[in-house]
Amino acid sequence: MNTFINVIIALLVFGAIIFFHEFGHFLLAKKNGIYVNEFAVGMGPTLFSFTKKETKYSLKLIPMGGYCMMLGEEEEVADEHSFSAKSVWARLSVVLAGPIFNFILAFILSVVLIAVCGYDAPVIGKFSENSPAKEAGLMEGDMITDYNGHRIYNFREVLVYMQFNQSGKDISLTVDRDGEELDFTFSPEKAENGYLMGIYSNGRTKDGIWNTLKYSALELRYQIKTTILSLEYLIGGKLGLKNLSGPVGIVSMMSDTINEAKDSANGDTSVAVINVILNIVNFCILLSANLGVMNLLPIPALDGGRTVFLLFEAIFRKKIPTDKEAFVNTIGFMLLIGLMIVVMFQDVLKIMH
Repeated sequence: MNTFINVIIALLVFGAIIFFHEFGHFLLAKKNGIYVNEFAVGMGPTLFSFTKKETKYSLKLIPMGGYCMMLGEEEEVADEHSFSAKSVWARLSVVLAGPIFNFILAFILSVVLIAVCGYDAPVIGKFSENSPAKEAGLMEGDMITDYNGHRIYNFREVLVYMQFNQSGKDISLTVDRDGEELDFTFSPEKAENGYLMGIYSNGRTKDGIWNTLKYSALELRYQIKTTILSLEYLIGGKLGLKNLSGPVGIVSMMSDTINEAKDSANGDTSVAVINVILNIVNFCILLSANLGVMNLLPIPALDGGRTVFLLFEAIFRKKIPTDKEAFVNTIGFMLLIGLMIVVMFQDVLKIMH
């Protein structure tokens, strides 16, 4: 029963993030005078609907996302209220609104999370036994500002770079020690789970409204940055398709996270509820930022692919016929569906094992 409830929660969260993305398209379409034929919450058969002015508002059976269907989106329509009839900049604003709304949602949720839990400044709290970082001269209280040439703003960035850098090569750290900038270079320690520096976080800190807003923006930056890094490693062959997760894998991971949050409460119901809510918020930040980045990729059928067509039109002042663009987007969509099927099959195999 608990697993079923967890899956429902995960589906609702996943759907809400996609819905917020589509809501961005919807608002900018309305702002630019584009008729929205249907704005739907969920997918599948319609449970309830009503029409107001030119738009049909629908509630669907499956609580997974939604869609914003605009007049003239897939074909040329001789109507001043159609998507195809609007200026390139109006259409571009509508297309980009989805990813931008995902980033806005991730930032708002980051404010909530950091206001409650605090932020993880990149300050060294303690060292492991025989820590190579300590032997190199680093000290507790040092704030890491640079890792191998990468600017660091929170402690998890250090962990991410360590995770992606499993070659055993020397590590260069720059730290702020009482206002003095110091540089250190040392070799990480080989461990069972990879290479380690032997350092631990100083924990999370709560420090006023300004730092809450500052580190909320940096949280969004962190999520965007880790998504881009993952894509770079995937394209570079350092990560394989086995490292990808689709909706099935995401729902499974979220269910596991909810169970862990409950277990960490040690039977205290109120603490369990708070832990579950905070973990869900954290997952929403991750998913929303990821969805925003992935949709900006220059791939047909995604917002990024449509942006490429629109930028081409803006630069060369030549509009690509809507039907041809729709054809390219259809091919891209079919390829994406094929990839999703492969990833879903892979996710199912992981769960079964």
